[in-house]
Amino acid sequence: MPVKPLALVTLLAAGCSAPAPALTATLTSPTDVVLGWPDDGAGHRVEYANDPAGPWTTLRFLAPHVRSYHHPDLIPETPFHYRVRPFTGPVSTELQVAHTGDTVTFTWPDRTPDEAGFLLEIRRPGAPDFDPVEVTEPDVTTCVLSLLPGEENSAFRIRALYYGPLSPVVHQTTGKER
Repeated sequence: MPVKPLALVTLLAAGCSAPAPALTATLTSPTDVVLGWPDDGAGHRVEYANDPAGPWTTLRFLAPHVRSYHHPDLIPETPFHYRVRPFTGPVSTELQVAHTGDTVTFTWPDRTPDEAGFLLEIRRPGAPDFDPVEVTEPDVTTCVLSLLPGEENSAFRIRALYYGPLSPVVHQTTGKER
């Protein structure tokens, strides 16, 4: 039975574990891999390693309801191991923003003693949803961001970050370049 998004948020915020996301990796060209997982209502941190024991590198934090990630232009004939980890957390309404030219400084109170960090999200003008843009360490309450062209009138929000369980590791070895 699939977990409803609200139930996942409740489980993760309470420190309980939800089921690990199912993950697939498909080689779509000799040097491109597409990862996929079911929509569990959470955002996801996508990681890869060239050895199943690591070290692991974060590729991207993806917004809730995103169910795939394209990892393009990889090194030919190389093993790639992938895993994803769901994340969620409450959005704070106490984000303070200070602009200095194209640089923005964000500050917020830390009202969650057990977060894994904080996630700054942006909704660019005309975009329907927020996207992750910066991740902090636990207990950090400030972040500085340089805006890119077109981001001047964006909306921002911050959320305490809680992780769910890691997915099983999946593997693909890239092919020969054409």
